[in-house]
This record gives sequence, C-alpha cells and structure tokens, in this order.
Amino acid sequence: MKCKNCVTDLTSKYCPNCGRPNELKRIDGHYIIHEIEHVLHFERGILYTIRELITNPGQNVKNYLTENRTRIVKPIIFIIVTSLIYSLCSHFFHFQDGYLNYLDTVKSTTNEIFKWTQGHLGYSNIMMGVFIALWTKLFFTKHKYNIFEILILLCFVMGIGMLIYSVFGIIKGITHLDLKLFGEIVGLIYTTWAVGQFYDKRKVSSYVKAFFAYIFGLLTFALAVVIVGTLTDLIIKH
Repeated sequence: MKCKNCVTDLTSKYCPNCGRPNELKRIDGHYIIHEIEHVLHFERGILYTIRELITNPGQNVKNYLTENRTRIVKPIIFIIVTSLIYSLCSHFFHFQDGYLNYLDTVKSTTNEIFKWTQGHLGYSNIMMGVFIALWTKLFFTKHKYNIFEILILLCFVMGIGMLIYSVFGIIKGITHLDLKLFGEIVGLIYTTWAVGQFYDKRKVSSYVKAFFAYIFGLLTFALAVVIVGTLTDLIIKH
C-alpha cells in the first residue's frame, strides 16, 4: 500500500516519510471531544498559551520564532479564537452596543467598513496588525525581525488584548459598572509591555517605541478606512 498523502510505500501503520496514519480514525463523538480537549489542554493548548503569554510574552514569542513552534497555539488560530471569544462576550453582555448604534445613525461607506471590522474581529485584527507591524518595524529598525515575524508577535499580543477586553466587558455586563475605558488602558499597558519586552526588556525606550508603534498603527488603520470609505462614496455619487 502507498501513503495517500505523499505516495510513499507503507511498511507500518504510519508513513515513514510524512508520518500520516495509514487509516484515519472515524469522526464520532469521542473524536470531537478529543479535539476540544486538545485545543483546551493546559499543555500546548489555548490555556497554556494564554498563561505563557501573560507571564512572559517576549521570551515565549522569541522561542516560537527561533526554537520551538509546538509548545503554544499557532498565532493565526490564536487571534481568531480570542477574537471569537470577544465577539461572543460582546453579544451576550452587550458592551459594544453604544458604538454600533452610533454607526447605524450615520450611513456611509466608512461606517459600514467600521461595522464590518467590529463583526469580523479575527480578520480585522490581522489587518490592523499589518499597520501596527509597519510602525513597529520602523521604530525597531535596528533589530533583525522582519515584518512577518512582527505580525506573529502582534497576533499573540492582540489576542491577549481581546481577552482582557472580554474580561472587563463581562464585569461591566454583570455589575453595570462602565469599565470599558479602564479595560482599554489595561490592554494598552499589556501591549506596550509585551512588545517592549520582546525587543529589549532592559531599555525604557523599547516600551516607549512599542507604545507609539501601537497607537500610530491604530490611527493609520482608521485613517486608511476613512480614506477608502470617502473615496468610495465620492465614486458612487459621481
């Protein structure tokens, strides 16, 4: 028999070339439960990743980039999962309603784009990450990391940011205390600390650069949305 993945001759239950099993397990209830446990497992799962990114984000992301990419969850999966958690929390605890209601009152392409970003945070966070990554690369130009490696860093960092906003949103939904601004401040502090620690945790300048790279990235993204939305409206009108 030959491997169905790489067409290598099989001599055992697993392919000697790619490691794929000869026969895949049938998908049933046990399989689904196992997959969920694998994602949530505290060793190399989402919970383990969260713990590692909270306690020592800089070193753990460096390890992911240069040494071991199996210890923590893949960055794209992480940012999408954490953004989904934020969206679910926002839906059930209604801590984004005021902003979305304001967008509904003003009809424009710009507002429609902003509404889309709120409804698709996994994708929009990646797009915002591109702008933040460009500013980060500019501020830390002497370091060896390329734009794609910086994006990996930001996927992890912004994912934790989504969880921080979710926690404060849940508290607001339960207690009715408006902690949104406080949550945003905590999220900004974490992002500044995590990115600064990644580059050089011993220098204050690293944290200053990280702060402005994040702020300028968000502002540039918002400006790009406004420009695209305004140009689209002008084209439609003419």
